[in-house]
Amino acid sequence: QMQLRESGGGSVQAGGSLRLSCAASGRTYTNSMGWFRQAPGKEREGVGCFSTRGMYTAYADSVKGRFTISRDNAKNTVYLQMSSLKPEDTAMYYCAAANIYAGCSLSAGNYPYWGQGTQVTVSS
Repeated sequence: QMQLRESGGGSVQAGGSLRLSCAASGRTYTNSMGWFRQAPGKEREGVGCFSTRGMYTAYADSVKGRFTISRDNAKNTVYLQMSSLKPEDTAMYYCAAANIYAGCSLSAGNYPYWGQGTQVTVSS
């Protein structure tokens, strides 16, 4: 079983930055990590994902150029660096893990393992 734990959320003013962390533990093999977010009353949406197969990354159009995924293998941790934050980025952010054959996915249904989430609030 895999366990994921997010941290790093908080409150920030528009234009600011935050870095979220997702620490992974467990013996289950996964090759893809995704970051998702869900605002009240809205569906969970994919923000970005990363695959160790070919070091592939993908981002939602709404965050391209502002968010960056990176990882520290020694710490089994994946990061989501968020810059130029906007009020519409306010949401609960989740990391997720999966074993995906090709690339990675921004679809939540493809991920069986999830963290508990960390709240990001951006004020105008």
